[in-house]
Amino acid sequence: MRKVSQILVMTRSEPVGLDPERLRQLYAQLGEAGADNVVCRAMEELALRFSHADRMLREGRREELRKAVRSLAAIADQVGMTLLSRVAGDVGACLGGGDDVALAATFARLLRVGESSLMAIWELQDITL
Repeated sequence: MRKVSQILVMTRSEPVGLDPERLRQLYAQLGEAGADNVVCRAMEELALRFSHADRMLREGRREELRKAVRSLAAIADQVGMTLLSRVAGDVGACLGGGDDVALAATFARLLRVGESSLMAIWELQDITL
């Protein structure tokens, strides 16, 4: 019998995909107060839609989930969260494939990327764009 001397713990992390140029454009178009308002509202909406999408997934309401991730992608794109937008699109693609394991894995990734993206954009608000 062989003894295991080390246990490897794997963490799931990936770089957050933020487009600083998209944020700069937003601030240039709307001014600081207007852009801050848009970004804050986007963050609130994303948090609400994550919760809604999670509930739709658990309840098996695929069409509502499709709508939720489509709106997540649009909001994320508006504020430069490019990776989050892309992963939301991936969840939408999994919905059409009928592979529940792929859907669950991709949705879990959406939540991880979403949390990281929200934290990253929150931290960026302290930086002058």
